[in-house]
Amino acid sequence: MSTRSKIVLGVSCVVSVGIIFGVHYKQQLDRERMHQGVVRDMEVQEMKKRQNMVLLDQQTALTQLLRDQEKSRDLK
Repeated sequence: MSTRSKIVLGVSCVVSVGIIFGVHYKQQLDRERMHQGVVRDMEVQEMKKRQNMVLLDQQTALTQLLRDQEKSRDLK
């Protein structure tokens, strides 16, 4: 084998290995980003659930207050 062909073979092997590692690295980054998106979505859902519970508690308190006021009016 000539020197030139050895150099071409070596360069092509290095480039191929570089491409393979690059693709695997990008796949790993994509997986991490997708997982972070899922975690973020779960956090948003949990936050909305807490907000809804606070609103429900406020509405329940207001409903009870209105019922108490109606009862006091009916007694008068």
